[in-house]
Amino acid sequence: MQYFLILVVLAVLSLSAFAVADGSSSEHKDAVFGGGCFWCMEPPFEQLAGVIDVKAGYSGGDEKEPTYEEVSSGKTSHIESVRVVYDPSTISYDQLLDTFWRYVDPTDPGGQFADRGEHYKTAIFYSSEEERVIAERSKAILDASAIFERPIVTAILPAKPFYPAEEYHQDYYKKNVFHYEAYKVGSGRAGFLESTWKDRPQKKKYFKPAEDELQQILTPVQYEVTQKDGTERPFGNEYWDNKKEGIYVDVVSGEPLFSSKDKFDSGTGWPSFTRVLVKEHVTEKKDSKFLMVRTEVRSKYGDSHLGHLFDDGPEPTGLRYCINSASLNFVSVDELKEKGYGEFLPLFSP
Repeated sequence: MQYFLILVVLAVLSLSAFAVADGSSSEHKDAVFGGGCFWCMEPPFEQLAGVIDVKAGYSGGDEKEPTYEEVSSGKTSHIESVRVVYDPSTISYDQLLDTFWRYVDPTDPGGQFADRGEHYKTAIFYSSEEERVIAERSKAILDASAIFERPIVTAILPAKPFYPAEEYHQDYYKKNVFHYEAYKVGSGRAGFLESTWKDRPQKKKYFKPAEDELQQILTPVQYEVTQKDGTERPFGNEYWDNKKEGIYVDVVSGEPLFSSKDKFDSGTGWPSFTRVLVKEHVTEKKDSKFLMVRTEVRSKYGDSHLGHLFDDGPEPTGLRYCINSASLNFVSVDELKEKGYGEFLPLFSP
């Protein structure tokens, strides 16, 4: 029996060691991006705080266990990709996307720089609906930024199995420094990235996507409320009785609007707040519909219809922001850093 227990312990330790060596953990997440030559896509991600591991490989196709010769010759439906294992408590998926955009030409439909063919096209592989929405919004913001003269053509696709490339391709930029640097310059990638991003300010963080993007991002109720100034039914909406700690952001732009610290039960069946979290993110306008005069509140960057402002709220402000759940997304305290709202964590400190 003692010998059996020793074997069990050794097996568990071996599995744990394997998980660490493989760069995986239940607390970590994977993100897969196709950016042309995978030699050039490893370094940008490996330098980021919160990134645990980056592997060069192949994804997007149906063939199992593809080889470099098969993919590079166009004999498979795979594209060269990188798998990024990261800690979401340190770096967000949105931040990974920002890095991805800055190291590719997202307007090229036929490959990347000197590398031509379907297997060198750019792609973002999402593994959840949340990632798809974040990626679509990120793409829409970049497209609207006018950084590129041509439209963004990078595909946003459901994730398929990722197959690591042969070992000699892993960390190629470290193993073959001179060849890698010569390739990066000779392919045209280095010059393109330099001319495109040098001295260019970061993109605006909050932005309203184009109409066709909104149709994909929003549910019918969210679209009716935010874009058509609609009102959802009381008591049956998502956040009217939500008592969790966190912040509420615009469902369209992601801009922070309200805090659970200022939420109260108004008895109306809609989420109600005594104040705005970030005052400059909310605008007010006169609303004379339905034979009454009210104050409508809208988000600044998303231009979403949120609800109305009344002066019958509790202390300390005496105000009641009566808001539609459909115009909001809730970000809990334990998700703030992961989703890029870490600056609001001090609000919830003991």
